[in-house]
Amino acid sequence: MPATTKSRSTKKKAAPVAAAAKGNSQLQEFFMDALKDIYWAEKKLTKTLPKLQKGATTQELKNAIEEHLSQTQEHVSRIEEAFQMMGKKAQAKKCEAMEGLVKEGESILEETERGSMTRDAGIIAAAQKVEHYEIATYGTLVTLAKTMGENDVAELLAQTLEEEKQTDQTLTGIAESGINWEAEQEESDEGEEGEEEEEEE
Repeated sequence: MPATTKSRSTKKKAAPVAAAAKGNSQLQEFFMDALKDIYWAEKKLTKTLPKLQKGATTQELKNAIEEHLSQTQEHVSRIEEAFQMMGKKAQAKKCEAMEGLVKEGESILEETERGSMTRDAGIIAAAQKVEHYEIATYGTLVTLAKTMGENDVAELLAQTLEEEKQTDQTLTGIAESGINWEAEQEESDEGEEGEEEEEEE
């Protein structure tokens, strides 16, 4: 009588259960929160950049700010498109970081002399702080979108990331083209007051 052979199990191993359904992961919640944050920030900039442009001294800087304002309006539209691609309604959440950077930029207009190169140097410094914040934010968003498999969203936001980097380089070029050097030649009011006090003594 032939020996009985054990039947081999034909059951396939069960696929690992996803930690969370697509669209509800903690990472996506974090991503959406960051997207709301930068959405508010970009919309805030569309109101702030015209003030900086009006306060700028050189035409070169005015033109650069005007061009970036146009780009910023496009950035707002891209974020709205990203929300749509993610199946979400576009919502803004107050960005405390951008609020602080904007206030710093506005204080520079108050503290520097109209028509001076020092004012332009200050505006460029404030604008580049904004650019660096945006570069960091968009860089993170692009990486996270890729991680979640949202490659179309990543590609969309990567366009904005490259434009922010280019703007930062443009501002550096303007500053180094002569504005910083001319600003250094300008006498401060404090220096003049100090000289007057010495003469009185």
